[in-house]
Amino acid sequence: MKMGCIYRRGKNYWIKYYRHGKQFAESTHTDKMEVAKRTLKMREGEIAQGKLPSICFEKVKFDELMDDYISDYKINHRRSLAKAERCVKFLKKEFEGMRATEVNTPAIKRYIEKRLSAKKANATINRELAALKKAFNIAARCTPPRVAHVPYIPMLKEDNVRKGFIEHENYIALRTALPDHLKPILTFAYFSGWRKSEILNLKWNQVNLRDGIVRLETGETKNNEGRTLYMEPDLWDMLKHLHKNRRMDCFLVFNVKGKVIGDFRKSWETACSAIGKSGLLFHDLRRSAIRNMVRAGVPERVAMAISGHKTRSVFDRYNIVSQDDLKEAAVKRQQFAAQQAVRLQNGYNLPQNEKEAAMLKVATP
Repeated sequence: MKMGCIYRRGKNYWIKYYRHGKQFAESTHTDKMEVAKRTLKMREGEIAQGKLPSICFEKVKFDELMDDYISDYKINHRRSLAKAERCVKFLKKEFEGMRATEVNTPAIKRYIEKRLSAKKANATINRELAALKKAFNIAARCTPPRVAHVPYIPMLKEDNVRKGFIEHENYIALRTALPDHLKPILTFAYFSGWRKSEILNLKWNQVNLRDGIVRLETGETKNNEGRTLYMEPDLWDMLKHLHKNRRMDCFLVFNVKGKVIGDFRKSWETACSAIGKSGLLFHDLRRSAIRNMVRAGVPERVAMAISGHKTRSVFDRYNIVSQDDLKEAAVKRQQFAAQQAVRLQNGYNLPQNEKEAAMLKVATP
């Protein structure tokens, strides 16, 4: 193995060293011999550990990491490509043109502070930080690697429990207020609880109108598990109508003149404002559908299978109570307290369990 050396070029010292027979040379940016010796020793130490010399990473630009990140999404046909591109757009505003090595923890913290100053939600910023971390992980796994290490990326605390619901009267009102091409999407989301991306990508070969079934195969969902939906009459009738009037040159169930339906947030917000319910999110339909299933007596494991929740912890974030649920609970508590008072007044013992309470309810006039 060839030995490294130190030599002068102009005022500063340069170092020369070898890895697998390939020569590397770089300036130490100093005229001090001791600093040059330490730099050479560090480089030879990296090589002895089987690592690439750090100089190999100093030429890699942040933009290259973002390009590789988007390329990974396209190659793997990931459904959330549009969201990934949106994250990259904001990250580039801060880091474009910088070397990847310059995107360190202090720089990332400054980015977080700027986004918070712009009044962006913690969840939004976290999605962008997750994209940044993913890009660095991809770069670190490349052969040869494009970054020496993944910087520490602090994440913000989120309130993952949103409490918005779309009650049936709001659903009826939205069905009137929305543009015609979005009304069927609203209906499907309200009854199924499926994700927006799953609905917008639904194809006619996944719909069995004869048996009233919609089927997503393994790999076609966010959690990569297959899913079957048996349609209610309203949903079944709507899909029959769409199928009867479909375009023969379009395989998508929901479309606009044969074209894919893109982002419709503005139309959604306009409709919500029109019915006096500003602030509702399309995703609230998913939460509402799950709550309605549980209210209707559908077992939770079945509701999880219909809505596509793989883990109980995530399902529990959606299966939360509304204000009406809380009011109903207060009424039930009041009724039960009144029954106890009557029983006590009549000289009976108070019920000790739910079974006794149920019997008391039947017996109390």
